[in-house]
Amino acid sequence: MIGLISATAAGAAARDRLASAWPERTRVYDGPVADAVRRAFAECEQLVCFLATGAVVRLLAPLLGDKASDPGVVCVDEGGRFAVSLVGGHGGGANELAREVGELLGAEPVVTTATDAVGVPGLDTLGLPVEGAVAAVSRALLDGEPVALRDESGWPLPPLPVTGEGAYGIRVTDRLVEPSEREVVLRPPTLVVGVGTSRGASAEEVLELIEGALREAGLSVRSVAELATVDAKSEEPGIVAAAERLGVALITYPAGELAAVEVPNPSAAPLAAVGTPSVADPAALAGGGELLVPKRKSAARPAMATCAVVRRPARGRLAVVGLGPGARDLLTPRAKAELLRASVLVGLDQYVDQIRDLLRPGTRVLESGLGAEEERARTAVEEARKGHAVALIGSGDAGVYAMASPALAEASDDIDVVGVPGVTAALAAAAILGAPLGHDHVSISLSDLHTPWEVIERRVRAAAEADLVVTFYNPRSRGRDRQLPEALSILAGHREPTTPVGVVRNASRPDESGRLTTLAALDPATVDMMTVVTVGNTATRNIAGRMVTPRGYRWQEDVR
Repeated sequence: MIGLISATAAGAAARDRLASAWPERTRVYDGPVADAVRRAFAECEQLVCFLATGAVVRLLAPLLGDKASDPGVVCVDEGGRFAVSLVGGHGGGANELAREVGELLGAEPVVTTATDAVGVPGLDTLGLPVEGAVAAVSRALLDGEPVALRDESGWPLPPLPVTGEGAYGIRVTDRLVEPSEREVVLRPPTLVVGVGTSRGASAEEVLELIEGALREAGLSVRSVAELATVDAKSEEPGIVAAAERLGVALITYPAGELAAVEVPNPSAAPLAAVGTPSVADPAALAGGGELLVPKRKSAARPAMATCAVVRRPARGRLAVVGLGPGARDLLTPRAKAELLRASVLVGLDQYVDQIRDLLRPGTRVLESGLGAEEERARTAVEEARKGHAVALIGSGDAGVYAMASPALAEASDDIDVVGVPGVTAALAAAAILGAPLGHDHVSISLSDLHTPWEVIERRVRAAAEADLVVTFYNPRSRGRDRQLPEALSILAGHREPTTPVGVVRNASRPDESGRLTTLAALDPATVDMMTVVTVGNTATRNIAGRMVTPRGYRWQEDVR
């Protein structure tokens, strides 16, 4: 929850804009400002104070405890010009909150965290539990001192300016090691703990068993990714509570699936109780990995819990990222975050140029020219299989006539794949034209490089007969100029010559152009590969120079 505090009418107006935009995320604190800050600081994860930074510093000073637990605090000035990340830039998320607040209010985000300023990822922002000398090692990275990386897990990390040897170090490990005075230890989520219990086993017994098993095996509890058990135990209070206290997911499997997993110590008791000869071992092993701690019982008498520990190999990560139609402000925050997270970027050279300035220093860029889609997809998957964090970029939405489908055709279940949606060319063009997609619509590519023209023609005919608004991608190129006239001819057999047609070139880019014409008047020679052509249905109308398709056909007579 984000606490909102203001003292003046201008501050309250800006505060209320945030509250309206984020009703589920925010809570307004009224009353005397000092009391409001104290209450919000105790009750919220983050604060936005519409006050002078000096006043907020004085109010916060006696409340500050530890950077790992204090809320993140952002200050917005009276004029709404700046959103200042004041406290908890990384740990409290104030840096990102300042950017969000700035975007919403039109204020300039002010972030003074050193790592953010030079593009080096903060060691406490990598999404992994961190231990040790974070400040000292971060300072060494910023000062260009040699910092050695020892990655024992192969966990995918963003680009870091590290070396093979150095006086400072970053270790990525799930082993129970104490960091030295010049070392940071990152805990990757590589451990899965399988758990079996008798009915009524307490959370304390389950936790004591898990923590003891990990400690004796020399493993860190902070690297536990999940607890796993049989479906029949999905609501067992002791297991559910243990997962909650550890802050990890509880994964369950059908008894039949666990019974098929070969284990070293099967038993008749669980077979009779839940339908599988073992629970802890196969639940831990069900997702693959190396069995580090075979099934062991708790020390209680009688023992009511068992556990086993498996280390799963680190998995590379492939993010398929849609960059939108071209304008920077149509690149989503999620897409920006993935670009910052990637240690390897794969993409078409002209798309790489659009976002090159957003990449962290040290990001390895693998770019190629037009016509190499399959090669880029294979390269991205191969890099992810090596354990890297990879971003494969495409324009618009990467799943629409772009890189997602060739990439997923190459990928298997040995890597993690994340899709990041983007604004498509059809949507960007529609916003320029008016509201042409107000009713059912379809997008059709007229390129027959990957699809036989007979198939495309059949789809155009079906769209015409179904009275769908049609958006044509790839409508015409120098060597392919007959397809658009043929497609328009098919539509003309089902629609009036006066049917509105929108033509948008380079939607959202500096040389954007859009015009409204009709099915009879459109000259295909004025269209190229940078153009999107949207043909209305029988209800679409030109209203005050805007292309509008009513949401219901009952409006058709009204708009004539």
